[in-house]
Amino acid sequence: PAKPAAQSPMKLTALQLLLWHSALWMVQEATPLGPPSSLPQSFLLKCLEQVRKVQADGAVLQERLCAAHKLCHPEELLLLGHALGIPQAPLSSCSSQALQLTGCLRQLHSGLFLYQGLLQALAGISPELAPTLDMLQLDITDFAINIWQQMEDVGMAPAVPPTQGTMPTFTSAFQRRAGGTLVASNLQSFLEVAYRALRHFTKP
Repeated sequence: PAKPAAQSPMKLTALQLLLWHSALWMVQEATPLGPPSSLPQSFLLKCLEQVRKVQADGAVLQERLCAAHKLCHPEELLLLGHALGIPQAPLSSCSSQALQLTGCLRQLHSGLFLYQGLLQALAGISPELAPTLDMLQLDITDFAINIWQQMEDVGMAPAVPPTQGTMPTFTSAFQRRAGGTLVASNLQSFLEVAYRALRHFTKP
């Protein structure tokens, strides 16, 4: 069932609080827990479904930013993104060269937590984009909670949650829209790596 699109970021406080307490503690070296079969197939398949849902939400945001504001080429905004301090989430433990089960899930959860904060920073981007942004936030939150609960179930969850990193401050409508274009583009790249890793973990 579709979630109500009218929810504002201010109403996400409870979900943000849950994410805050269940946030990922990033570690320098993650030790693999075991083979892919140590995770339930039902969890992995749900994750794959959630990746595609968040990707679809992100694609809608990209399309609307392109159509309404002519922000169609994120590569043209990279210098601005650097100046604004828009962070990217690492997924080194999910790469095909260094795939680690525990490290990948932890980085995936931490990355979703980061993107949830970035989308919160984009609040007020424009009235016509607000419902799309809200839906994207809700679906990312659901995905992060799903991963955290599974990590707790199998003993992967870190003991100490981190504090939220410093989010960029957008001081104009253009900066918010340009930031939205970059965040959506970075999110899609993040999700593609995550999808490949999750597909690998579903293999027997």
